Amino acid sequence: MQALMTEEIAKGLPALYAQDGADDPTVFVHYFSCVSGWDWWLTEYDPATGEAFGLVRGLAEEWGYFSIPEMEGLNRSKGFGAIERGERFSPAPASRIEGR
Repeated sequence: MQALMTEEIAKGLPALYAQDGADDPTVFVHYFSCVSGWDWWLTEYDPATGEAFGLVRGLAEEWGYFSIPEMEGLNRSKGFGAIERGERFSPAPASRIEGR
């Protein structure tokens, strides 16, 4: 199964609250579910806890926290990548993602 967070990716991510108050924060990683149709765009990350912050599009579009370890646990419990990381996604301003 694909690793949702690697050490290499984690090294390049801003800490939680690092982009707080930014007019147009940078999105670094895109996660998506082929099962639920949800998307998560990560803007900040805490490697100690695996907690991430970013734009979440599911039942609604909102900014919030999500857990990478919980996503990985879901994948393990299902036995396949119910949530995947977009390997071709390049960092982009959130304004390019919002409202699409």
